[in-house]
Amino acid sequence: MLNPQIKKVTVDVGGRPLTLETGWWAKQASGAVIVKHDNSSVLVTFVAAKAEREFDFLPLTVDYMDRTAAEGKIPGGFLKREGRQNERETLISRLIDRPLRPQFYKGANEELQVIATALSYDPSSDTDVLSLVGASAAVAVSDTPTDGIIAGVRVCRLNGELKINPSRAEANEADINLVVAGTREAICMVEGGGREADESSMIDAMDAAHAAIKAIVGAIEELAALVGVTKKAPPVKKSFDAALVEKLKAVGAGPLREAMAIPGKHERRDGLKAARDAAIAAATEALEPAAVAAATAECKEIWEKMVRGAMRAQVVERGVRLDGRATDEVRDILCEVGVVPRVHGSSLFTRGETQGFVTATIGIEEDAQRIDFAGSTEQFRRWMLQYNFAPFCTGEARMMRGPKRREIGHGALAHRALEAVLPAHSEFPYVLRCVSDILESNGSSSMATVCGASLSLMDAGVPLKAPVAGIAMGLIKEGDQFAVLSDILGDEDHLGDMDFKVTGTRKGVTAFQMDTKITGVPREVMLRAMNQAREGRLTILDEMDKAIAAPRKELSPNAPRITVITINPEKIRDIIGPGGKTIRSIQDRTGTRLRVDDSGRVEIASIDGTKAKQAEDLVRELTQEAEIGKLYLGVVKRTVDFGAFVEIFPGTEGLVHISHLAVERVDRTTDVVREGDEVLVRVIDIDRSGKIRLSRKEALASDL
Repeated sequence: MLNPQIKKVTVDVGGRPLTLETGWWAKQASGAVIVKHDNSSVLVTFVAAKAEREFDFLPLTVDYMDRTAAEGKIPGGFLKREGRQNERETLISRLIDRPLRPQFYKGANEELQVIATALSYDPSSDTDVLSLVGASAAVAVSDTPTDGIIAGVRVCRLNGELKINPSRAEANEADINLVVAGTREAICMVEGGGREADESSMIDAMDAAHAAIKAIVGAIEELAALVGVTKKAPPVKKSFDAALVEKLKAVGAGPLREAMAIPGKHERRDGLKAARDAAIAAATEALEPAAVAAATAECKEIWEKMVRGAMRAQVVERGVRLDGRATDEVRDILCEVGVVPRVHGSSLFTRGETQGFVTATIGIEEDAQRIDFAGSTEQFRRWMLQYNFAPFCTGEARMMRGPKRREIGHGALAHRALEAVLPAHSEFPYVLRCVSDILESNGSSSMATVCGASLSLMDAGVPLKAPVAGIAMGLIKEGDQFAVLSDILGDEDHLGDMDFKVTGTRKGVTAFQMDTKITGVPREVMLRAMNQAREGRLTILDEMDKAIAAPRKELSPNAPRITVITINPEKIRDIIGPGGKTIRSIQDRTGTRLRVDDSGRVEIASIDGTKAKQAEDLVRELTQEAEIGKLYLGVVKRTVDFGAFVEIFPGTEGLVHISHLAVERVDRTTDVVREGDEVLVRVIDIDRSGKIRLSRKEALASDL
C-alpha cells in the first residue's frame, strides 16, 4: 500500500521510467527527494540554514557520497567504512554544483547545502546524473526561491545513434559521451568528450539531451506542485546612494578606462586599485568623518560594478578586450620540449601570462593506479594525469594543502582530453603518468595542461595518434548582443558569463566543458563558440608543431623498455617457481621486472636492452616446447631395455626407442648411448598426452 505522505511523479527518460519521490524520507531537511532509474536510486537532501548572516558569495556546498552497500560490497581497509571523498565522488559533487549554483539568487543570506547519497547502484544507470536531477528537485520542493529549475542527462553516441542515460558499459564504448544540464530555455552546463568528434555532432548530442532535460524539468515542476510549498520572496537587490554613484562615475570613469587599457595582469590590477582609491577619496572628501567608512565600503561595491560594466561594454560594443586583442585572437604562444634532464618527457607551455610545466613518465604494469570506484569496469588505471596549482603562480602566499576540488576537476578534464589519442595497451604495454605544475596563471591553466601534456608525451616517445590542444572560450552577453571570446583571461572569466573549454585534434573534439553564470546559453551562441574554438585550437596546434610535430621515434633513453612474449599458460608455473623463487631469481640476475598474466603474456621491463634479452632467453629456456621435426642436442638421462630418455631442454624429456637409436640394428641400448651422453635427436611425434618421441637415427640421417 502506498504511503499517503509520499508524493511521486514518473517521466520517460531514454525509454525507461525515471521516478521522483518526496514526503517520507529525511523529512527534517528543507527538501528531500529520492530519484530512481532502473535499479539505481539516490537520496538527495537540501537544507537552507535558519540562521541568517551576510555573505559576499553564494554559501552553497554540495557533497555526493557513494555507499559500498549500494553495490553489495563491504569497504576495504582496516576501518571497513567509507572515508574521505574519492575522485569520483569529488567530480560528481562538482557536476551537481556547477549548474545548480547559477540558479540561486544573488544575495542569499543563509547557508545552503546539498547532500546526495547513493542508496542502490545499478551499472545500467549511473548515479551521477540522477544526483543532479535529485538536487534540483530537492531545491524545488523546498521554500528557497530560485531563478528556474534545472535537470541533467547523459547523452552518448553508439554506432551513430544517440542514446539518453545509457549503461556504464555503453558509455565506455561511445564515441561521444556528455553530461548535459539545463533549464527549459537553454543549456547551462556540459561535461564530457568524444573520440575526435566533429563540432556539429557535439551540438546534435546537446540538442538531444536538451529535449530530455525539458521533460525532466516538467516532472520536477509537477512534483513541486504536488508538494505545494510556498516559496520565500527572492532577496532584495541592494541599492546604492544615487548621488554617490553619480559622483564616483564622474571622477572615476576616465581613470578607469585608462587603467583597463594596461595590458599586464598585475600592472592592470595595480592601476585599477590606484584609480579606485583616488576616485573614492574624491567622492567622499566632502563627507563628515563619521560617514566616510560606510561610504567607502559602498563605493568599493559601486566600483566593482563599474569595472564589470565598462569591460563588458567595451567588448560588446567595440570588440576590444582588456589586453587589446580582438575577440577571436589567441595570445602569443611559446612551446618548449625536453626542458629538463632525467625525466622521460617534459614541456614548458607558455601562452600569454599562463605557463605550465608538464612531465611525462613511462612505467610498467606494477605502476598502475588501483581504483575502486562505484561501477568502475577497471581495477587499474594505466593512464594518469595530475594537475597542481601552487599559490605562487598567481603571486600569492598561502598554506599548501592537498589537491582541491578545482585541481581534481581540471586534472580530470585534461585526463579525458588525451585519453582518445593514447595507443592501445595491447600495442604499447606501458603505464603513463603526466604531472602538470602551473607556474603562472592568467586564464585557462587547464588548457595549458592539455597542450603541455601532449607535448611531453610526444617528447617521451609515446606514439600518440595525434597531438591535442585546448582553448578556453568566454561569453559576454548584454541583452540581445553577445561576444564570444577566444583564449580568455582570468578577469574575463571572472567578469564574463561563460567558461567554455574545448580540446581536440585537427580532426575533432576529445573533451568539452562548459559552465555559465547566466541561466543558459542559446543554441546559436553555442554553435558560434564551437566554431570559433576550432579555429583557435588549430592556431595553437600550429604553434605546438614548431616545438615537436609528432612523437619521437624512440622512447626516452631513461624510460623502461617492455619486451612482450607469449608462452603456453601451462608453463606459467615453470617461470614462477615454488613460492615465486624462479621469477625472483630471474629478476635478481638480470635487473629486470617481469609480469606474467593468466593468458601466458609475459612482460619484461628494463632500461638495459642487453639485460632484457638475457631475461627473455631465460624465460624462453624455461618455457620452450618441443616441435615436431626440429633437431635438439640433448642429454641422456637414463637408459632402459627399450630405449633411452633424453632431456632436450630443461624439464622436457622424450623417448628414443631402441629402433631409432642408430641406422643399423641395435641389440642393447647401452651399446650406443649411456647416461650423461650428449646426443643429437629429432622430434618425430608428440601424442595427445604430451609424450615426446625422439629419433637419433633420423637426426644422423639428416643433411646437417
